[in-house]
Amino acid sequence: MRKPLIAGNWKMNNNVSDSLKFAATLSVELKAAGQIDVVMAPPFTALYSMGVALSDTEFKLAGQNLFWEDSGAFTGEVSGEFLAEIGCTYVIVGHSERRQYFGETNETVNKRLMAAIRHGLIPIMCVGENLAQRENGDTWQIIEEQLTDGLRGIDLRTVAHFVIAYEPVWAIGTGKTASPDEASGVHDSIRNYLKERYGDETAGKIRLIYGGSVTPANSRELITRENIDGALVGGASLDPKKFADIVRSAH
Repeated sequence: MRKPLIAGNWKMNNNVSDSLKFAATLSVELKAAGQIDVVMAPPFTALYSMGVALSDTEFKLAGQNLFWEDSGAFTGEVSGEFLAEIGCTYVIVGHSERRQYFGETNETVNKRLMAAIRHGLIPIMCVGENLAQRENGDTWQIIEEQLTDGLRGIDLRTVAHFVIAYEPVWAIGTGKTASPDEASGVHDSIRNYLKERYGDETAGKIRLIYGGSVTPANSRELITRENIDGALVGGASLDPKKFADIVRSAH
């Protein structure tokens, strides 16, 4: 039985003061997460303060990205060592916005995954197709390439701890959501791919979560599907009450 995971990706929102207010409200809304992993990915500047504020809770922290080198002359980058030192458990890797705006590729995703592994961070590896690829019928071809190239060289014992987030790019921040059947179909294909590559036992441990305009109104119908183990929440994660409703929907 895979433990559900709900992750909130704040992107470039919420300064330190905003983040602390959020943490206080969420702690009241969700006094106990129960059998659900709740993960927050605030901006880098708020990670330390959020870690302190949530230290007495079950909530976990995630970085929104990391660089593949551990140190050096890489202005503006953050290493896995830095994230682990301030208490991050997870890190988002290969988000579509990183691919779209900052030149992320399947190959650099692989490098970042390797860096996360070195520092004991659990990657939330993002895959998904854009609208043109979807309309051309290339959804699975794109996702398969992202998985194959991204997971290259990663052994089955390590990948068993991964989280893979299917985020159809056309549904991120647009208000559009893949229907439960559409999302479930892609998740089923990812699970089958993982079984073929790593075997049933390992594939059965990897959590597959959905991201793409997840809200309290649609989260339960998505999360209750067999191979949808949670959600990567964007806009709705900025409202602690909405985010708490999404977490509760996973019970």
